[in-house]
Amino acid sequence: MKVLQEIQSSIVSGLASIYNHSENSESILISQTRKEFQGDYTVVVFPFVKALKSNPVELGNKLGEYVVKNLSSVESFNVVKGFLNFSLTNEYWKGQLIEVGGQENFGTHPRNGKKVLVEFSSPNTNKPLHLGHIRNILLGWSCSQILDAAGYDVIKTQIINDRGIAVCKSMLAWQKFGNGETPESTETKGDHFVGKYYVLFEQKFKAEYAEWQTSEKGQEVLTDLNNGEQSEEDFFVKYKNTYFNDYSILGNEAKDMLLSWEAKDESIRNLWMMMNSWVYDGFNETYKNIGVEFDKLYYESDTYLLGKKTVDEGLEREVFYREDDGSVWIDLEDAGMDKKIVLRSDGTAVYMTQDIGTAMVRNADFGVEKMVYVVGNEQDYHFKVLFELLKRLGEPYAEELHHLSYGMIALPTGKMKSREGTVVDADDIMVEVINEARLGSVDRGEIAEMDKEAQEDVLRKIGLAALKFMIIKIQPRKGMTFDPKESVDMQGQTGPYVQYAYVRIQSVLRKFENNDFGSFDTYKELNEFELALLKEVVEFPNLVKIAAENYDPSSIANYCYNLGKMYHRFFHEVRILTAESQEAKAFRLHLSSVVAKVLEKAMNLLGIEMPEKM
Repeated sequence: MKVLQEIQSSIVSGLASIYNHSENSESILISQTRKEFQGDYTVVVFPFVKALKSNPVELGNKLGEYVVKNLSSVESFNVVKGFLNFSLTNEYWKGQLIEVGGQENFGTHPRNGKKVLVEFSSPNTNKPLHLGHIRNILLGWSCSQILDAAGYDVIKTQIINDRGIAVCKSMLAWQKFGNGETPESTETKGDHFVGKYYVLFEQKFKAEYAEWQTSEKGQEVLTDLNNGEQSEEDFFVKYKNTYFNDYSILGNEAKDMLLSWEAKDESIRNLWMMMNSWVYDGFNETYKNIGVEFDKLYYESDTYLLGKKTVDEGLEREVFYREDDGSVWIDLEDAGMDKKIVLRSDGTAVYMTQDIGTAMVRNADFGVEKMVYVVGNEQDYHFKVLFELLKRLGEPYAEELHHLSYGMIALPTGKMKSREGTVVDADDIMVEVINEARLGSVDRGEIAEMDKEAQEDVLRKIGLAALKFMIIKIQPRKGMTFDPKESVDMQGQTGPYVQYAYVRIQSVLRKFENNDFGSFDTYKELNEFELALLKEVVEFPNLVKIAAENYDPSSIANYCYNLGKMYHRFFHEVRILTAESQEAKAFRLHLSSVVAKVLEKAMNLLGIEMPEKM
């Protein structure tokens, strides 16, 4: 805000004029005045007390008098200990209303010439998108929108994990037990269809493992390795992965399929392409329904090869080293980490290999200054290693890599497990929140008067707002529980509550053609509710900048809630259409219009549409 820069400059001039002290504007700390004190903005004077050999109150009073005398926008000041609080004039705030109302792109910063790539979603092609993916997708999309509003050129991308042992499990299960059925023949969405076979593999594997545990070989392993130290059940739970790798018939078939895939076996590749195409059709339908799209797709099946090539080059440069069994590693112990494998002994790639290749090809494609990875917090260490590894490889973008780490999401019924088929599909949760919106809305308000198609569109907007807002409002690093019923509560901290503030404004504004509200030039005395709303509105551009710097969409969601809550209170406390004067009415209509504009823009940064009626 320009006035903040003016206050900072005036403080600098005051320090020079009164104390012959040189300071730069950046060192002047200024923020919104806390609600318990009188004022609009506060300058902290403590940092200058020692150098000027003055006490905070005396220093604050002298600087306050100087600023009031030299800045016409500042009406008065008060000093609370080392905090100098300024109150701006009503004329200034009226000018702000006019300025904001006249800016089509209020809250959007000028282009800064920098490119940032945001990776999000990045699913595996062995199962449908689920509730956990929804949190990832919503954080990635809103982060992209916020960065764009902050002036960056944003590339939205995902790396599709289309290869590996998990994908081979789905392929093998369909090959062995599918009897040629397809999504079309079973009338099943493609990603759901393939996911069914991933679950089926786990079921068949569990049955095989249970039978092996009672076999002569299983009991021999138990006797040789356990020595009575733990129960038979506990031992076999911990031994499961070893069994898969060393003894399992299904496990060996899945591993053989992966090796055949990497050897480009034609029949395996054809099966892989067919099943992946089913999944992609399903993914695209889900993305369309949730309202996201990507600028560029990358596939692990392509990028892992570049990663393997980079490993070979890194071996020559002694960034990596080879063990006796042929596996390739990097030693990061000097950076507080451990030794990390980048290539298995059989020559197959690990996830780290793929991520190296992906980062490099992205830089070659776009030449970005920043890369943001939206991935759950269980991968915190993985990305710490990846970023250090890319630095050691000398990648030019390595200092501007960010892991947008987020906590896990659960339902009131508990956690979800993909392999056991207990996840909640993204498609199902979207249907559920829209149904919850339907239960609370169809027979009430303006929606009851709409035709069926219009009703469904509004319910879709309400339901998706409920889902998106409830997830995004939580600071990313925190785990959360998503309750569909709570998300549509019109009285809670929810998306529909914010939407209703917007709809309430539209209902008022529809009474005026072409938004012809009249003039408020002679309106002088702004009340506390009007001032509070204006102050909140003008903070929006600064909040966008901060949210972009912190990669934190939750701050925008909470801003939307606060602004919506303030308008609801304003609506109840202040007369608008029956205002005490024509000038007051005009001012409040202009203010309402600006609040609606900012609410719509801010919610759009979260991927949330605003209905005109509810």
